[in-house]
Amino acid sequence: MGRPPVLVTGATGRVGHAVVDLLIDAGVPVRALVRRAESAAILPTNVEIVTGDLTVPESLDDALRGVGSVFLVWTAPPQTAAAVVDRLAAHRQRVVYLSAPHRTPHPFFQQPNPMAALHAEIERLIAAAGLDSTIIRPGMFASNALLWWAAAIRGDGVVRWPYGAAETAPVDDRDVAAVVARSLYEDGHAGGDYVLTGPESLSQAEQVSIIGDALGRPITFEDLPPDEFRRETPEASRPAADMLLAAWNATMGQPAYVTSAVSDILGTPPRTFRQWAIDHATAFTEAPRPTN
Repeated sequence: MGRPPVLVTGATGRVGHAVVDLLIDAGVPVRALVRRAESAAILPTNVEIVTGDLTVPESLDDALRGVGSVFLVWTAPPQTAAAVVDRLAAHRQRVVYLSAPHRTPHPFFQQPNPMAALHAEIERLIAAAGLDSTIIRPGMFASNALLWWAAAIRGDGVVRWPYGAAETAPVDDRDVAAVVARSLYEDGHAGGDYVLTGPESLSQAEQVSIIGDALGRPITFEDLPPDEFRRETPEASRPAADMLLAAWNATMGQPAYVTSAVSDILGTPPRTFRQWAIDHATAFTEAPRPTN
């Protein structure tokens, strides 16, 4: 009898898509949960596609039938979290959950954060249901640099941003995906609780400078007053902006929290931010492709 498939939720997202590829490379059968079948066109053809929605827990039953473990990425409002975890428990699934480092006693991770509260509640539900689980807690993603700074770098080459001296330890999305994939198919990770960071503490201004090195041209960093940053943020994104401003302010004057979890699990050092910037240099020079 063959190995049971792994169910991947969030399979078309940046981490989930990479997890799918890594599982296939390891010879693990993959079932992907998608809300709309057409969105699965970006996934490899040998992935089994099942439609379902975290906001409709009963829609998950077909996806859960016969799988060995589940990668859970919560991309829905919190109201159905308890019912979804009940569904996982009914199928006796092992769960690898993509959370956040909200238990980490570094001030960067201890600021009020609605997403952290949601993660904590889902972790509580998973534990109360008696599920075998592995909790993956990435810190700041290196790929945030694209979201935050690419437009300015493609424009006049001046990044105006608050708290340039605030230090973080950006983790490469590919390293997060690799730890997730190992946790899904390798024995010994049940009960694991892994805080994932990059290998070094870097100020935001240093990160922008490293991107400039990768592009072969200097990029100017200008500190933006926090109040101005808040005013320039669209209203819908204000809560996230306030959370980031509080986190950056809280970490001023001290290095970022750095762990060895990536190298401990993968047996290879985590990718540096410089390596990430080199590998993604064209994304800072080419306009993003329109999405449908």
